[in-house]
Amino acid sequence: MNADHLALLLVREMPYGKYKGRKIADMPGHYLGWLAHEGFPRGELGQLLALMYELDHNDLRSLLDPLRSPPGRRG
Repeated sequence: MNADHLALLLVREMPYGKYKGRKIADMPGHYLGWLAHEGFPRGELGQLLALMYELDHNDLRSLLDPLRSPPGRRG
């Protein structure tokens, strides 16, 4: 797992489909599961979606919470 990829989950948006414009970190678990079954797209987008699927599937979405906090409020 790349720490930079975790941060990218919070800023990269889904470029197409039903959830176009939604941040990858905010994608619903059922959609991530569907993508895992159908196959993730190639490239960075697919890597980020696969990472988000793993976080969601393993109930680790909370790992993103410290990255969501404004600077200076991390503890």
